[in-house]
Amino acid sequence: MNEKKSKANLPPPPQMSPYVFTLLLLGFGLWCFWDGWLSTDPDMAEYALFNQVLSAVLVPWAVWDFFNVKKKYKNNNNRPADRPGSTATDKSNFNTNK
Repeated sequence: MNEKKSKANLPPPPQMSPYVFTLLLLGFGLWCFWDGWLSTDPDMAEYALFNQVLSAVLVPWAVWDFFNVKKKYKNNNNRPADRPGSTATDKSNFNTNK
């Protein structure tokens, strides 16, 4: 019984940052950019076109995802229900003037 109480008092596990996917996209995109455009390794020459195309897709996708996540965080933090002392049906959300 005491064991159940100690498990109930454990803090929740840490959440993963929503920017992890963005960083993975950007990292892989930059690696492809290096291999496709900047590398002088002759063994990589046959994969250059693939890396050039992939870098042209992944880097803009990462930039777009960064701003998309940032916008979602901004919108979620501005909701009245997230502010202390307010509820989802806060009167300021509705037009009560007729």
